[in-house]
Amino acid sequence: MRALVLAAVLLLVAGCGAGGFNGVYNLPLPGGADLGDSPYRVRVQFADVLDLVPQSGVKVNDVPVGRVDAIDVGGDGWTAEVVLLVNGDVALPANALASVRQSSLLGEKFVELRAPSTPTGRLRDDSVIPVERTNRNAEIEEVFGALSLLLNGGGVGQFQQIAREVNNALDGNEQGLRSLLSNMDTFVGELDSHRNEITRALTSLNRLASTVAAQRGRITGVLTDLGPGISVLSQQREQLVGLLKSLDTLSKVAVDTVNKSKDDIVADFKALAPTLRALAAAGEKLPQSFELLLTYPFTDKAAQAIKGDYLNVFIELSPVVYDPEAPVVPLRPMDPPVGTPGGR
Repeated sequence: MRALVLAAVLLLVAGCGAGGFNGVYNLPLPGGADLGDSPYRVRVQFADVLDLVPQSGVKVNDVPVGRVDAIDVGGDGWTAEVVLLVNGDVALPANALASVRQSSLLGEKFVELRAPSTPTGRLRDDSVIPVERTNRNAEIEEVFGALSLLLNGGGVGQFQQIAREVNNALDGNEQGLRSLLSNMDTFVGELDSHRNEITRALTSLNRLASTVAAQRGRITGVLTDLGPGISVLSQQREQLVGLLKSLDTLSKVAVDTVNKSKDDIVADFKALAPTLRALAAAGEKLPQSFELLLTYPFTDKAAQAIKGDYLNVFIELSPVVYDPEAPVVPLRPMDPPVGTPGGR
């Protein structure tokens, strides 16, 4: 019996001497994930791998899909590089995320791979997941340490002081606080009763934003075209300021002139009053006078007074050249035209 125990000890020492504990780490664990015939390697960079060891599991949605093949220090000397062997039938996006998780409160560590919200591409052999897309869960020791800090020197010891200050603030202000809560209830009720209008306003605002977004090119063009105009206005700022000052001076002169001539203007308007009254009284006779003026000398009444078949008027116009040496010829009546009935 002693010989068997001695032989077992010698074998254990020999195994440790040949490969040390690294040889033990390389031993496959029972019940591991099936890697299939053609697994592919994925290199994952972690800022901290905690106590993750080789042969640990790799899971996707809590399903084992591989194992940790090796853990080493990254090329920058600060990060840890974990080499994973993943079953070749498992398709993961090229921008996959990785994290070190724990199976239970005191369970083993494993690497979880998951797809992001917008997956792209696919992980291939020797793909790298950078440290920006990796993280780790909080350790139970860290949780207990934070809880100890909270209970011993943190906020729990200040709860009593906080409660005391709240009581002091509310002491004697119960009526005001009750009124505040009542007003708040009324305000919330009004908002609830107008929720349809609020929803309609938000919908209209969303529609307006969509319209503005659709016209963004035109708005950009308008704003771009406004640049030269604004530059011209900026260059002519002194002239514009001078124009405004001149207008101010003109307005002062105009106001002064109106103030000084106010009495004369009022007197003129009063003097026009009789004339305007007379024009108003002759309102019906003015159109008749204009009718007579436009038909002079043969008005409608004159046409009724002349009897006959028709009435002709012949007017002969000839140019006259003024000659101061020419003799004066007396005018004679014009002969009636031939063929005019009655010689009229």
